[in-house]
Amino acid sequence: MNRTPLRRTLLCSLMGACASLALLGSATWAQQPRDLLAAARSSGVIRIANTQASPPWSMLDDKNQPAGYDVEVAKEVARRIGVAKVEFVADLFKNFVEGLKAGKYDLVMNDLTPTVEREKQVDFSAAYGLEDFRIFVRTANNDIKDRPDLKGKRIGVTAGTSNESWSRANLADSEIVTYDNGGLVFNDIAIGRIDAVISSHFGGMKYATVNKLPIKEVGPILTYQLSAAAMAKNQPALREAVSKAVRDMRADGTIDRLSTRWLGVSYQMTVEIAKAEKQAEKQ
Repeated sequence: MNRTPLRRTLLCSLMGACASLALLGSATWAQQPRDLLAAARSSGVIRIANTQASPPWSMLDDKNQPAGYDVEVAKEVARRIGVAKVEFVADLFKNFVEGLKAGKYDLVMNDLTPTVEREKQVDFSAAYGLEDFRIFVRTANNDIKDRPDLKGKRIGVTAGTSNESWSRANLADSEIVTYDNGGLVFNDIAIGRIDAVISSHFGGMKYATVNKLPIKEVGPILTYQLSAAAMAKNQPALREAVSKAVRDMRADGTIDRLSTRWLGVSYQMTVEIAKAEKQAEKQ
C-alpha cells in the first residue's frame, strides 16, 4: 500500500494548521496596541473603568449616566492628554487589576489605592485623591467605639478593596464578610446582618445621608489611603501623560474645585494628598 499521498495530506494539514495559528497569533498581537496613549488619541476614545456604585467617587446620576469625583477627574484627565471621549466601563473592585491586564479597559479611576501588591501587577499615575477610613456601626450600637471593640465581630468590607486587605491584616480576631456591591454592605449593617463596616469617611457618610440609613461613624481614623489612576504595565507614555495631567490639576486648583463639589465640604484635597505623600516617604 502506498502511504505517500496520505503522508503528504497529513503534512499539508499540519502546515496549514500552523500557518493558521501563526496568523491568529499575529492578529491577536495586532489587537493589543503597544502604545495605549497613541491608540486612544488616534481613535478619540479612552476606556476608563469604575464601579458606578461607590459614591461620591463613582455612581449613576438621575439620567443613568456615570457621575462623581473620580468620573469628573477622569473626564478632565482625558481632555488634557488629548483624548476627546471617555467610555466608562462598569466593573467590580475585585476585577480591576485583572481587567487592566486583560485589556478590558485602558485606565481604572475609582478611588483605587496604589498598594505594594497592586504595583507588582499594574502601574499607577500621580495621586489625585485621598481618603480616611473609619468604623461604621448602627446608630443604636453603643458597644463598638473603637478598633479593639471589633474583636469577635462580623465586619463588612467591599471585595477587592484596600479596605478588605487592611481589615484582613489588622483585624485578625474579627470575621471579615465581603460584598461585591459596596451599597449592600451598608444595607446589611442597617438591618443588623453585620456588626460594623470599614469604609471611607466620605463614602460611608454619603450612603448614610442619601439613603437615610441608621448608621454612624465611630472611633478615630484607622488609615489614610491615596487614590490614583491605574493602568497596565509597560505603558510609559500613558503613565507620564496621566501623571502630568494630574499634577497640573493639583497645581491649578482643579482637584480642589472638584473635591469640594463632590465631597460636599470645603476640603483641601491637594493639601491632604501632599501630607500623605510626605508621610509615606518617611516610612
